[in-house]
Amino acid sequence: MAIDTTPTSTPAPVAGQQPAPRLSARDRLVLFVLCAAQFMVALDFSVLNVALPVLGADLGMSTSALQWAVTAFALPSGGFLLLFGRMGDLYGRRRLFLAGLALFGAASLLATLAWDPASFLAGRALQGLGAAAIVPTGMSLLTTTFPEGPARDRALGISGTLLSLGFTVGMVAGGVLTDLLSWRSTMGLLALFALIVLPLAPRLLPESRTPERPRLDVPGAVTVTGGLLSLIYALTTAAEHGFGRADVLVTLAAGLLLLAAFAAVESRSAAPLVSLPMLRRRTVAWGNLGGLVTFSMMSTVVFVLTLYLQEVLHLSAFETGLVFGVQGLLSVVAGSLAPRVIGRFGARRTLVGALAGQGALGLSLLTLGEGGRSVVLATAAVSLASMCHLGAIISYGLTVTSGVPDEEQGLATGLVTSTQQVGITVGIPLLGVLATTATDLRSGVHTVLVLDAAIVLAAAVLVAVGLRVNRPAGSGAVEAETVGAR
Repeated sequence: MAIDTTPTSTPAPVAGQQPAPRLSARDRLVLFVLCAAQFMVALDFSVLNVALPVLGADLGMSTSALQWAVTAFALPSGGFLLLFGRMGDLYGRRRLFLAGLALFGAASLLATLAWDPASFLAGRALQGLGAAAIVPTGMSLLTTTFPEGPARDRALGISGTLLSLGFTVGMVAGGVLTDLLSWRSTMGLLALFALIVLPLAPRLLPESRTPERPRLDVPGAVTVTGGLLSLIYALTTAAEHGFGRADVLVTLAAGLLLLAAFAAVESRSAAPLVSLPMLRRRTVAWGNLGGLVTFSMMSTVVFVLTLYLQEVLHLSAFETGLVFGVQGLLSVVAGSLAPRVIGRFGARRTLVGALAGQGALGLSLLTLGEGGRSVVLATAAVSLASMCHLGAIISYGLTVTSGVPDEEQGLATGLVTSTQQVGITVGIPLLGVLATTATDLRSGVHTVLVLDAAIVLAAAVLVAVGLRVNRPAGSGAVEAETVGAR
């Protein structure tokens, strides 16, 4: 997997900005390790999707039980993010990152060798737990290794590109591997990734933690983890069975109550898991709103477009994967362009513009019909929308983490990654169900696309007002992102 670290991907300097420093060989290796781990986790989100029917037949899982192949991973990966991000701050980010890598690799091997549904789902759950340790600590190691400014912009640009590309590659690779080998090869690929990255990480990654060692906020950890687990369970179950089931309603209510309790606990804690003053920073609050919307709404578009291509246009799973393969290639292009755009306009303006572009391109999908022309339109629109989506991913991460002290980077990046995971989880249950339950799939998809675009465009307006991006840019390339952040 080639990582573009050539000088041509460095943003051109503008007034008040220093050119991005050339990365040393060691910096490139560090970036490779961190990005490869993030790519591996992103791959896990999609590589199994195409293989689910074959997997179910092999392991004797009913169609209704197949949702747990996804839910078993989503529950721990989203539920434990904030807790593990804070634990990395306190006890060592490198240590927790390595533990997460080892657990993820072992769990992938267990899923590969699974002999019944229970062993497979156990492997998926342990994969999710490992991912919950890898993602926030990996992001914290990246932001503390590369100083704020052009070097960090460049590193986050590469990381964001591979995050988006991993999801897309997973969709293509899942179909190819399942057809050529078996569904087990999709899990084996993840184990291979972990086996490659794990031996390199201890030699390259520096240890990083906060200088103080405050006690872990146990009440906060219990309430937020329980709240996120309940909320994710409710939404993922509702995606398959609707919101009328008793377990969905109970867990949804429990999740909201636990998250409310978490807010109350944090306001009184001497060493909170999430700093409420940090949440009151405009950059953190509005940046995360932009991130939540871009992830949730783009995942919804991909979901309903997958249904449309296969059920209405009758493309095969492999052909559908190729459509999203084009999306992945343009995401790589967007990753190389995003640092230049951010260097020119600033992270906040880029976030607002990217959201507006994603929403507008989503609206263009409303002209989809039933002929071959619609395949071309779908490919072009979703690929260009993904370029805007990737710009939003990178710029929201920069917006949230800019100006945050190193000792609080775990908190900030924990929020960033929690937003990412929750966004990926909530979009499909909230909107995708309108397509799957519609009597006419085509009209249901169009309804979802209208609502999706309206939400993204409304978020662009709200984020623009909240971040005050209408002010003159000043002399700094990133608008002096830390000024007025509080």
